Amino acid sequence: MNKLITLALIMLSTFSSASAQQVIDIDLWTSGLPNSNGIDKTEPYDDAKRNFKPSIRVFLPEADKATGAAVVACPGGGYDHLALEHEGYDWSNFFNERGIAYAVLKYRMPHGNKEVPISDANEALNVVRQHAQSWNIDPQKVGIMGSSAGGHLATTIATHSQHDTAPNFQILFYPVVTFNLQYTHKGSRYNLIGKDADEEQADLYSNEKQVNDNTPPAIILLSDDDGAVPSYNGVNYYLALKDKGIPASLHVYPSGGHGWGFRSTFRFHEEMLADLDAWLKAMKLGD
Repeated sequence: MNKLITLALIMLSTFSSASAQQVIDIDLWTSGLPNSNGIDKTEPYDDAKRNFKPSIRVFLPEADKATGAAVVACPGGGYDHLALEHEGYDWSNFFNERGIAYAVLKYRMPHGNKEVPISDANEALNVVRQHAQSWNIDPQKVGIMGSSAGGHLATTIATHSQHDTAPNFQILFYPVVTFNLQYTHKGSRYNLIGKDADEEQADLYSNEKQVNDNTPPAIILLSDDDGAVPSYNGVNYYLALKDKGIPASLHVYPSGGHGWGFRSTFRFHEEMLADLDAWLKAMKLGD
C-alpha cells in the first residue's frame, strides 16, 4: 500500500510540474521572410519535406521560479534536417526545472543560401529578448545552444553577431566548429557553403578562427570516440576561447559516439546532466 501511495504522489508531482510548464509557438518572420532558400516561398511548409517554417517553440518555467535566463536551442542535422526531439524538445523539462526559459528553433535549411539559417537564429534571439518582460527573462542572460551542425550555427552566431545582439553564453554538444576539410563534418560544410567554396569562405565559417573578445562564455560537451564530428572541433574551439581569456568549460566523455542529445541510452547521460547543471549554477543561470 505504501508503495502505491508513493507512486501516486510521484505521478501527481510529475503532472503538476508538466501542467505548470507554459508552451508557446511563435513564427519568426510575421512580416515576410528576409531571404529565401528556394523552397520556402514556393511550397507550403512541410517538415517531412524538410521545408521548415522558421519558428520557435518556447517552454516557460513557473514565474516564481524563473532565474531570468533563457536558452535558444539549435538542433543538429547537418544543415539538411532537424533532430527536433532529442536535441530540442526533450531538453525542456531539464531547463524549466532550473528556472530557465527554453526555446527550440525550427530553422530553415540553407539549400545554397548560408544566410537563411543564420538569419533565423539571430531573429530567434531577438524575439526572445523582445518578450523578456512578459516571459520573466533578463535580456542579458539569453544564451544559445547547439548540437552537431546546430553547434556550428550556434558558434557562428556567437562569433559573427554584433556585440549587442550576440548571445550571452553558449551550450555546445559535439559541435561542428571548423570547415577545415581535415576535421569538419563534410555534409555540414557542403550544405552550408557549398562544395566549391574557397578557403576564404571556409575560414570565415571555421568559427575557432572567428573567436573575438566579445565571444560569450561556453560549455562544450562531446565524446572522445565521435566518428562523425571529430573532437578536434570542440577542443580547438575551447582553446580559441581560452586564448582570448573567455571562460570556457570542456567535458570529453570516454565513449558515446555522436548525436546522443538528451537520450538516456547515452552511457554518461547522468554525468553529462550533472556537469551541465554545475556549469549553469556556476554561471548564475540556473537554480
